[in-house]
Amino acid sequence: MQQQTLDLQQIRQQIDSVDEQIHLLLNQRARLAESVAKAKFEQEANPVFYRPEREAQVLRKVMERNQGPLSNETVARLFREIMSACLALEAPQSIAFLGPEGTYTQAAAIKHFGQDAVTRPIGTIDEVFREVESGSAHYGVVPVENSSEGVVNHTLDCFKSSKLHVIGEVELPIHHQFLISSNTRKDSIKQIYAHQQTLAQCRKWLDVHYPGVERVALSSNAEAARRIRNEWHSAAIAGDVAAQIYDLEILHTNIEDNPDNSTRFLVIGREKSARSGQDKTSLLISAHDKAGALLEILAPFAKHHITLTSIETRPALPEKWAYVFFIDLKGHVDDENVAQALNEIRPHVKELRVLGSYPIAVL
Repeated sequence: MQQQTLDLQQIRQQIDSVDEQIHLLLNQRARLAESVAKAKFEQEANPVFYRPEREAQVLRKVMERNQGPLSNETVARLFREIMSACLALEAPQSIAFLGPEGTYTQAAAIKHFGQDAVTRPIGTIDEVFREVESGSAHYGVVPVENSSEGVVNHTLDCFKSSKLHVIGEVELPIHHQFLISSNTRKDSIKQIYAHQQTLAQCRKWLDVHYPGVERVALSSNAEAARRIRNEWHSAAIAGDVAAQIYDLEILHTNIEDNPDNSTRFLVIGREKSARSGQDKTSLLISAHDKAGALLEILAPFAKHHITLTSIETRPALPEKWAYVFFIDLKGHVDDENVAQALNEIRPHVKELRVLGSYPIAVL
C-alpha cells in the first residue's frame, strides 16, 4: 500500500512538471502571436488577422501527428481553443450569428472560432450579411443545409445580392436535449416548447415519452429555453449551449429521432481565402433559358474530373421561369482544373460568380 501511494505521488509530480512545461509553451506561443500582430500593423494598412486556410492546415497537422491516447478530434479541439485565445491577443474577432443566444448557429460559431471570439446574436440571416458587409462584424455564421430538412433557401437568396465571400464551413451534429428549469415540476409538464423543425425531428420520442403533452412551436429553440425559466409547468427542447446560457437542467439527452442529423453552416467574410490543400468552392451560376443549359454547365466539371458535392436551384427573381444554380465542388478556384472548367462554362451562362473557395471543415 505504501509503495502504491509512493508511485501515485511520483506520477502526480510528473503531471505537475508536464503542466508547468505546457504553461510555459502556451505563454511562448501567445507572445509569438503578439509579435505577429505587431508585424502586421507595421506592414499592412488594414491587416487581416484570421486566416482560415492557415488554421485548417495547423489543425490537420495536429491530427496527423497525434499518437494518442487522446483522439484526433479532442486534440484538434484543444488546439482550436489555443489558436482562439492567441488570435484574441492579436485582434479580438467579432462574429455575427443568427440569434438569439443559445441557437445551434452560435454553437457552430464557437466551434469554428473558439470560446475567445466575440459572438453577437443577430435577428435574421440578411441582417447577418449586412453586419459583415458594413464592417460591424468581422465575420458571420449562417445555416445553409440540414441533413433532414434540406437547404436553407434564405441563406442562398442572400448570396444573390451580396458581394461577401464564403471563407469557411462548419458541420455540426444536431443533438436535441429535453430541458427543464429549477422551477419545473417534472410530473406536471403540460407544454413543451421548441422550434417547429425540432418538434418534427423529435416527434417519435415525444409520442412515446410525453404523448399527451401540448407541443408549442416557437421562433427558435433558444427562445424556448429562455421562456421556461419562469414557468413550472413547461419544458423545452434545445441544444447544450442553450442549456448552459439559461442555466437549465438536461432531463433527457439526445432525443432526436435521427441520431445522424447534422447542419452545415457557412462562414462569410469580406476577404477571400487562399488554398489550404483540401478545399471546397461554392458557385452561383445563372443559366440561359434554353434546352441543354444545365448540361453545358455540368459537362466541363466531368471533363476535368471535378467532384460536385451539392447542386441547388433557386428562382432568379424578378424574372419568370429563370433559375440560379448554387453548386459546391471539391477544389479551390486557383486549382488548374477548376479554373479551366470555369473558363469553359462562362461563355455559356449569363453569370458565373465564385462565392468563395475555403477549407473543407476539419472538425
